[in-house]
Amino acid sequence: MRTAYCVETVRAAERELMARLPEGALMQRAAAGLAAACAELLGRAHGRVYGSRVVLLVGSGDNGGDALYAGARLARRGAGVTAVLLAPERAHAAGLAALRGAGGRAVGTGGGEALIRRADLVVDGIVGIGGQGGLRPDAVPLAEAAERSRAAVVAVDLPSGVDADTGEVRGTALRADLTVTFGTHKPGLLVDPAREYAGSVRLVDIGLELSAEPVLEALQHADVARLLPVPGAESDKYRRGVVGVAAGSARYPGAAVLAVSGALRGGAGAVRYVGPAARDVIARFPETLVSDRGPKHAGRVQAWVVGPGAGDDAGPVAEVLAADVPVLIDADGLRLADASAVRARRAPTLMTPHAGEAAALLGVEREEVEGGRLAAARELAGRYGATVLLKGSTTLVADPGAGAATAVRVNPTGTSWLATAGSGDVLSGLAGSLLAAGLPPLDAGSAAAYLHGLAGRFAADGAPVGAHDVAEALPAAWRDVVRG
Repeated sequence: MRTAYCVETVRAAERELMARLPEGALMQRAAAGLAAACAELLGRAHGRVYGSRVVLLVGSGDNGGDALYAGARLARRGAGVTAVLLAPERAHAAGLAALRGAGGRAVGTGGGEALIRRADLVVDGIVGIGGQGGLRPDAVPLAEAAERSRAAVVAVDLPSGVDADTGEVRGTALRADLTVTFGTHKPGLLVDPAREYAGSVRLVDIGLELSAEPVLEALQHADVARLLPVPGAESDKYRRGVVGVAAGSARYPGAAVLAVSGALRGGAGAVRYVGPAARDVIARFPETLVSDRGPKHAGRVQAWVVGPGAGDDAGPVAEVLAADVPVLIDADGLRLADASAVRARRAPTLMTPHAGEAAALLGVEREEVEGGRLAAARELAGRYGATVLLKGSTTLVADPGAGAATAVRVNPTGTSWLATAGSGDVLSGLAGSLLAAGLPPLDAGSAAAYLHGLAGRFAADGAPVGAHDVAEALPAAWRDVVRG
């Protein structure tokens, strides 16, 4: 499992480690990893480090020191290294001396843009993990020049201008091709919009001992494989779990079909469908158990999925919320569900909004949710007393009561081709099936998002994809996960 820790925890671990090491040793570890990554990048692009042109953008403090020491290592390998000092009087003195001693040079910001235009590599050491808000005005032209240039851009620990703890970008930020981060991932490297600025991320182990709880967790194949239900010798369809799907309407019958398609591939033993699209569902999936008597009289289920394509019929939503089994609420169900009824539920609830639906539930603009996904997921989970799967370019899963010290799951799989009609309906059915099979909401939502994202990659393979293609790729994604 990949984990990310908040700045306060990282700082405390760094202080503890520095107290046990010779002075400067920790920075040298970071600089060695940074220089190795830069050399590898230059080697791939130009075949060698010798003769390459490297520009260091150096702010004050340790982040700039890391860049300067790494620049000294590159200079000793024959690179032409120039440090552009944004605050010359506060530049890391020992790092600057090391760079000059290795044959590098330092200049002010005046000629920085011209140097960047000619560079093969730009190293962003402007602001470290303690930075707040966007870049200062004097750094903005350098960031813009780096983005316009043909140089590869490597960020030191975190792209300058992004928020390490939240992933928010409140102003101009420097966009990197590679971020070399030290000791542990930071939340901003895993959550959009900041994640988009980080490019590829390489973690360099510098020996930090992190005893606190992580802020974010990102499941990997092995983690998901341990969660997925496997039928035993004595299993039958009821022991494996039955998921009820209350979805679709005369206007949106396809939502029912797609939700059922996801549910059938999610590990439960049977799927019960309730709603006006029974004929469409049976035509596509004859193994589905259908009922026209409403959720209350549909028969035994271990979990419900309600809301995809429901239109304006709030009756089934209210019936499902009254059931004493886990419930997943999606799409129209989020709008139709009574908030007090959700909060009053004793059985687990999983809500699966996209950013627009989350914004409506929170009473804010969509842009506020998209710019602060982590805060929005936590706020929604706390307000409704439910686990929240916030869909989007970064999908997050937050348990109720998930404060700043409680880990939120971030999904590492997916593709932009999943932004297609009906994709969320497939995800809802899949997650509901995992709920019926016995997984807690956090695990059901996390595993479903992981499989859904992987299936999207398999189905798309670089080309447009429909929601039905994603559903059909779920078995391949499941097999890929369990086989490692």
